[in-house]
Amino acid sequence: MNNFIYYNPTRIIFGEGTIAKLGDYIPPNATILMCYGGGSIKRNGVYDQVMEALSANEVHEFGGIEPNPDVDTLTKAIEMGREKKVDFLLAVGGGSVIDGVKLISAGIPYLEGEAWDIVTNKIQPEKAIPFGTVLTLPATGSEMNSGSVISRRATQEKLAWGSELTRAVFSILDPTTTYSLPLKQVRNGIVDAYVHVMEQYGTYPVNAAMQDRQAEAVLLSLQEIALKALEIPPDYDARANLMWTATNALNNLINRGVPEDWATHMIGHELTAFYALAHAETLAAVMPHLYRYMHQQKAEKIIQYGRRVWKLAGDDETIISSAIECMEGFFHSLAMPTTLTAHGIDPQEAAERVSARFTDRDVILGERHDITPVDVYEIVKMSK
Repeated sequence: MNNFIYYNPTRIIFGEGTIAKLGDYIPPNATILMCYGGGSIKRNGVYDQVMEALSANEVHEFGGIEPNPDVDTLTKAIEMGREKKVDFLLAVGGGSVIDGVKLISAGIPYLEGEAWDIVTNKIQPEKAIPFGTVLTLPATGSEMNSGSVISRRATQEKLAWGSELTRAVFSILDPTTTYSLPLKQVRNGIVDAYVHVMEQYGTYPVNAAMQDRQAEAVLLSLQEIALKALEIPPDYDARANLMWTATNALNNLINRGVPEDWATHMIGHELTAFYALAHAETLAAVMPHLYRYMHQQKAEKIIQYGRRVWKLAGDDETIISSAIECMEGFFHSLAMPTTLTAHGIDPQEAAERVSARFTDRDVILGERHDITPVDVYEIVKMSK
């Protein structure tokens, strides 16, 4: 096991009715900028719950944060935050809103340049406005980690960044807020969480027994609850388990002391930037093919995954092939395509565009730093 430091200051307030407790965790005299997405929180009752809980505070609103939040939109929120002299932020929504609020948090006190500079130059801000979250879409784990992914549609870019200063002070997780979600978004959240685990688990062994078992527990939980979580009317226990499982898929616990990959995500970000696919759709269209292409380098962990998670038996090559097929089968059971062709995208064209971008940036991917732009080209081309 590799050396590591573990620190996670985010307080989780979990369960039905917990939005009413918002006022217990925000300074009483705070001036708040509440940020949200397209307005669904005003239709499903979450907005009213939040406003009632914050009735003693001065609250300003900023709506319209997009899926894959655009830096131009977030820059407007940063300007509003400065103008209103806010000293606390509240993200109400899914991972995109929370990711956006992380940049707003760092951007308000950052006066040396533009917010996009923080993202592109991986600037570690010296200050950040504290924030909390009310999660409405379980998927990204952003409610309990320090990472953020921001898009710039004007240049077709989507980049990851992060800072220890941009961790939520608290996150409220009420499973009933997911009841009004379109099932496609629930499905995407399940796939997103699953791939998050695989990016931290499907690398190479370093004798980290606890982390491996924790990762496998998250994978097995997602497999067990997935179909139930997609039922209508919603089942509280299934949605509750999904919400907490997705948080634990990427809250900096299962990745302590182990190598990580994230090549699927980096490729997926480019596919979203070029073709506007949902994040989870890109992940499902890349990961199985990346595992087939890199199966020799990942052999030990794929075999472990096959034996422990899917209870497979046989020779190594059979288990590797079957394990990847089981992963695809799980995605298919959720009506999630695993090829770019299924989304009407030419894999050859996509391979050329994505690999060219990594070539231009001189980027090498993978847990062993051995996935070159040429390899990216071959992997994306397989998604047909």
